[in-house]
Amino acid sequence: MKDLMTTAQSRKAMRRWGAPGIVMFAAAVALAAPSQAVAAKQPRQIAEAVAQREAGEPIMAIVSIKSQQVTFYDAEGWILRAPVSTGTTGRETPAGVFAVVEKDKDHHSSMYDDAWMPNMQRITWNGIALHGGPLPGYAASHGCVRMPFNFAEGLFEKTNIGMRVIISPMDAAPVDFSHPSLFVPSKEAIAAAPARADKLSAQAEEVIQAADEAKKAATAAAKDAQSLPASLRKLEQQKARADAENAYADKLVANAKTDQAKAKADELKQKAAAKATDAATQLDAAKAAAQPKRDAVAATKDAAKAAAAKKAEAVKAATDAKLAMEPVSVYISRSTQKLYVRRNTHKPAPDGGGEVFDTSIEVPVTIRNPDQPLGTHIFTAMAKNDAGLRWSVVTIDEGDSAKDALDRITIPQEVWDRIGPTALPRSSIIISDEPLSAETNYRTEFVAVLSNHPQGGFITRKPTAPPVEMASDDGWGNGGAFGGNGFFFFGQRDPNPQPVNPRRRAGQYQYYQPAQPMQRSLW
Repeated sequence: MKDLMTTAQSRKAMRRWGAPGIVMFAAAVALAAPSQAVAAKQPRQIAEAVAQREAGEPIMAIVSIKSQQVTFYDAEGWILRAPVSTGTTGRETPAGVFAVVEKDKDHHSSMYDDAWMPNMQRITWNGIALHGGPLPGYAASHGCVRMPFNFAEGLFEKTNIGMRVIISPMDAAPVDFSHPSLFVPSKEAIAAAPARADKLSAQAEEVIQAADEAKKAATAAAKDAQSLPASLRKLEQQKARADAENAYADKLVANAKTDQAKAKADELKQKAAAKATDAATQLDAAKAAAQPKRDAVAATKDAAKAAAAKKAEAVKAATDAKLAMEPVSVYISRSTQKLYVRRNTHKPAPDGGGEVFDTSIEVPVTIRNPDQPLGTHIFTAMAKNDAGLRWSVVTIDEGDSAKDALDRITIPQEVWDRIGPTALPRSSIIISDEPLSAETNYRTEFVAVLSNHPQGGFITRKPTAPPVEMASDDGWGNGGAFGGNGFFFFGQRDPNPQPVNPRRRAGQYQYYQPAQPMQRSLW
């Protein structure tokens, strides 16, 4: 009715204006049309919003490049929403799967002329982050995700290291999901986990002490036997000289022509023979005394080796027991045909910034029809329920449906048996056609970038630094609770993974490399 009345009034007005008025009106409409078309192309400015309920801790953030907005979700749904400004053309914010790896309340960029980036939450070590910044209403950053200043400040204390950040080229949201391949935890295993961790830690400490004592014994035995080769060589040389002198005396006796010469030769012969006999006796005695020391070296070395192997097993068991009380993240790549597992140890990285993630499980998986895309799907355990865990899924790339993608993957049962019984809320399983990005290192959760979308803001940044050895033999970094010699691996890591993903951009792949620490001055 209102539209009809408005139309009638417009007709009356045109009749009053006459022909010239109609022409002027048409011209005004024509001039306004281009402006309206331009306005229609501008992204809709999203308003900040807060859910009208008591919010829990954020579990994930989803950034929509299309809509220029970020939405944070807790176990019950969305809790915060705000407009953002992502990377501009040529410096596009990469679409993919990330997580918060470092937080800095008052960050200043060393890459962009000391630019202020307040309430910075880093998601890659080469400089992609969420932070407060100006929002012109469209994509305008150098690759970061700018949020409103006040929004970023209020958000900063609500998030934790490891919070999932999903950057989607289109609008995306978590959808409730269930599937038999997802973790089904055991209440009994979860209840027993703390006591089991304490018990195995105590056992590990005992085994470590025994291994240290065995190592000390082997070191002492080796030190005690260290001088044996030199002393035996000296006695062997003395015997050789005595034997030579004795042989020379024999020649003198044989060649003596007179009684006087013969008597002198006999005297020399007696002395040489006695000296040779004494040298032989000393050498035999030294060899006899050295044998027990040599036996002790061999025995203590074998004992130390066995104790070290036992230590490795005990520390591995204790580490697994500790990690069982942390949410677990799984990444399955069609590109590499591998399954990776990561859990946060909450140990500070030894080179500053961020925390160390355990990377002790990496195994092959079987994917049916491996040439067909799976898509990229992020399954997240949102909360506990009667069945164990309530799951959601977010899909951000084309391929199979989430169910069909899971159906195509055969996951090694020993892996599920190892990590499934104690799986907690915030645990996740990511399936993707993509390999892990080179930004995935010992200080990150999984980083995977969609190779069929622009990555300008990612590629133009400085690469990560060369690898350094920093891990500990308990897998907890920085020396850990048990001292350290390197991570334990469930499967053999390929030191030179091949970029077999058929999808690429500009002929360059982004794929996983072993642990690579970053220099903090790069960004």
